[in-house]
Amino acid sequence: MTTEAHPASAGAVRPALPAESSLPMPRRSLHEPRHPLRAKGSWGARLRTALARAYVLGATLALAGYGTREMYGVLSTIAITPLQWVFLVLFSINFTWISFAFAQATLGLARSLLPRLTRIPEHEGELPFRTAILLPVYNENPRRIAAAIIAMRDELAEREPGKYAFFILSDTNRADPWVAEEAIFRPLVLAADPACPVFYRRRTNNSERKAGNVADWVQRWGGAYEAMIVLDADSIISPDTLIRLSRRLAAAPGVGLIQTLPRIVRAQSLYGRAQQFANQCYGPIYGKGLAAWHGLSSNFWGHNAIIRTGAFAESCSLPLLRGKPPFGGAVLSHDFIEAALLRRAGWGVRFDVDLQQSWEEAPPSLADVLVRDRRWCQGNLQHSRFLFARGLTLTTRLHLLTGIMAYVSAALWLVLVIVGLVIAVQAKFVRPEYFAEPSLFPIWPVFDAERALQLFVLSMAVVVAPKVFGWFAALVNVPLSLRFGGPLLLTLSTLFETLLSALYAPILMFAQAHVIWAVLRGADSGWKPQRRDDGSLTWAAAMRAHRGQMLAGVILALTAWIVNEALFYWLLPITLGLVFAVPLSWLSGGTARGRVFARVGLLRAPEEKRPAPVLARLRSALDRLPDAPGEPAIRRLADDPSLLAWHRAQLLPVDKRPAVADFNAATVTASWKAEHAGTLEELCQWLEPAETLALINGPAGLDRLELSRD
Repeated sequence: MTTEAHPASAGAVRPALPAESSLPMPRRSLHEPRHPLRAKGSWGARLRTALARAYVLGATLALAGYGTREMYGVLSTIAITPLQWVFLVLFSINFTWISFAFAQATLGLARSLLPRLTRIPEHEGELPFRTAILLPVYNENPRRIAAAIIAMRDELAEREPGKYAFFILSDTNRADPWVAEEAIFRPLVLAADPACPVFYRRRTNNSERKAGNVADWVQRWGGAYEAMIVLDADSIISPDTLIRLSRRLAAAPGVGLIQTLPRIVRAQSLYGRAQQFANQCYGPIYGKGLAAWHGLSSNFWGHNAIIRTGAFAESCSLPLLRGKPPFGGAVLSHDFIEAALLRRAGWGVRFDVDLQQSWEEAPPSLADVLVRDRRWCQGNLQHSRFLFARGLTLTTRLHLLTGIMAYVSAALWLVLVIVGLVIAVQAKFVRPEYFAEPSLFPIWPVFDAERALQLFVLSMAVVVAPKVFGWFAALVNVPLSLRFGGPLLLTLSTLFETLLSALYAPILMFAQAHVIWAVLRGADSGWKPQRRDDGSLTWAAAMRAHRGQMLAGVILALTAWIVNEALFYWLLPITLGLVFAVPLSWLSGGTARGRVFARVGLLRAPEEKRPAPVLARLRSALDRLPDAPGEPAIRRLADDPSLLAWHRAQLLPVDKRPAVADFNAATVTASWKAEHAGTLEELCQWLEPAETLALINGPAGLDRLELSRD
């Protein structure tokens, strides 16, 4: 059955939703007692988790302690100045952070090379419950979402009829994207097989963003579905993996959430291909290391996971934080907190990295990554409000701290560089105070150069080691190595990706430090949709976005050169990327530029040459589906009476609409303009975006639209 059919029967004009089956979802508090874990696991699993945690803790502390001692030796040739103490503290924090990542990666390498000794239980026979597949949408291009549903739906209907249903949960708040998604989703909803139906709902009130969107579904339809699989707009999971997720959840009654390891696919730009290669080559190493010490207290990444609906309803209505954004109000990055609340309520949270066919797409360019990081950084910093919340496990607190450090570490590295540069300038230009304190010797910043070089090499080895582990694990797996293009291309791609990441890292460091500063000053990121085109950027746009970083790189490089030629070369790993930030950003996006590297086989991913069946179906569906209509929403509705009728049928009844103020300026002015416009074209020119949305959001406005069309 194809989605291109357009049924014209009167029955087609109806709400695209099933009967409601409500599920209460009480608001949780920041501080609540912890409940005992319902899923105990076998003694063997508990022992493995305990040993993994002991190893990660021990390896992190041992390596961090050694690095800190060596840095102390570098600085304490004579005596340590106050500024050097600051440098030592900053270095210790940063080195501990990279040591933690290294310890997890070594654990992941061991798990990759050792044979799997246990099998995760799965329910046998008929699935005992129904699973809803949720696709939250926010001002997205609907074509990619529709294609993903088509790729997954038919096989689910054939293999497990009646056990799955798709829910497209729209939070779109602009008129043109709203009507565009209705035009794409309507034939998909109407033509869906009842064995795996597709439903569509748009919220008129975007309260609490994605978390509120999912919570609205839980409260209205969650009672009819034992489980829900949450996807992002760029996610896709093979039907076999979807079914296995349901079977695993059914076999683990004390588990509330199972997270998969999403792999990046379909990247076309240079930056996207670099992320894709890194994710598929090094990602499994990190993932297996994380899963080993997480045990039943793992994390949630917001998508590509199955959740027990009842557990989510009773545990995960997020608290509203005191104060205003960015640190107060609704929780922005909901996923970590939902996992924390599930675990606090006694539900196990698991990370199953062995499920291979779970995918997502990456931002196409450096500029798009920075836009996403602005939102993620604010959300992760907001998690500091939960670090000491009552009832959370130590593992949960580590998840939150890790998320915070993912961005704070960038600022700490930047401060470390600045402090080091100030020390060097001080040593060259400032006259020492020989007897500022009672002492036989002057206080003078002196370094052990040989020891410093050894520590630098060690630090670089700790940073690069996880990439080497990923390369080696792929190399010794012959079938996987061949899918990366063979040993030679795999090795060249690893070297090229390492070079690219080294060039882009200082740009990200400066940008993330700026974001942290903005958040601390109280700036709220708002809620912006992710750009999902090829990420092309003009030279002018790249210059506007990165001229500050380029200038900072030039100043750093010139200062280092004036102070000491050796310092200039020490800082090259940072200054090089900053000086060339503009061309690097321009190069990062664009399908044409990415295609050059694809032709020579660099950064090849396993799914490129022989994609999994579901990815092939996704590509085929994208080729068949029409592009989202580019016409204004009003023109589109006026020209297509069947779409207008379907649009009207999807509007919430008046008695179910959220309470709003009696007076709405956009509604009033839109009605006046609709009444006085001479033609539809004139009306389109008169209406502001908010007025267009108000006009098509209620029966009265649609009536006026029909009159203006006539």
